[in-house]
Amino acid sequence: MVRRLQKITGRAEDLFFPRRCPVCFDIVKPYGELICPGCAGKLSPVKGPVCKKCGKSVGSESVEYCLDCTRHPRSFEYNLAVFHYNDCASRSMAGVKYKNKREFLDFYGEAAWLRFERQLLHMAPQVLVPVPVHPSRKRARGFNQAEVLAERLAAHMGVPVCPDGLARVKKTAPQKELDPSQRLKNLQQAFAPGKLPSGVKTVLLTDDIYTTGSTLEACARTLKAMGAEKVWGLTIFVGQGA
Repeated sequence: MVRRLQKITGRAEDLFFPRRCPVCFDIVKPYGELICPGCAGKLSPVKGPVCKKCGKSVGSESVEYCLDCTRHPRSFEYNLAVFHYNDCASRSMAGVKYKNKREFLDFYGEAAWLRFERQLLHMAPQVLVPVPVHPSRKRARGFNQAEVLAERLAAHMGVPVCPDGLARVKKTAPQKELDPSQRLKNLQQAFAPGKLPSGVKTVLLTDDIYTTGSTLEACARTLKAMGAEKVWGLTIFVGQGA
């Protein structure tokens, strides 16, 4: 009876608030799906071999770490990434961030769980901590995409989300024109300790995009300074490997 009611409710929602595809932005058909069947292939799943730290593709099984991770020490254990960050991904995330298409994160959260269920359960994090956005940006946008992603994963994992685990206390300069070391320096003072439950030692960080790793690294350093012993990352997208 409960499942039947859920199906009826879902159909009513589809009728009055039809779900949009995270790739083409059109109404998803058939009803009940999270992405158009013909659009799923336009996203580029990350496939092995990948860097054992950041999750970027590498050229050979004999290569353990990408060039960035070889040059720059990482405080996090490793990062899991679902898709490559290509033009299609960029448009999709722009829809999430700037057109309030947070429903797209239903698909990305489900895709992350289907891809990495075994690894996530093996990590056994005590909490999920979303990478925070500055309060002014969250007010303007109405949500933090990393927090919504964490909530979608938490529903599968049975692990609490701590949206206040880290605080974004500084608006940073645009990162696009900075090299990796400059990006990290730019972010070092951007994050401050937040509030974690007492005794938390293992944390999964969530974010939408991994590029140079500066954001994840700055957050991991802050969490470890708060007492965390192991910090992992999960991002929807990752930049191309070098």
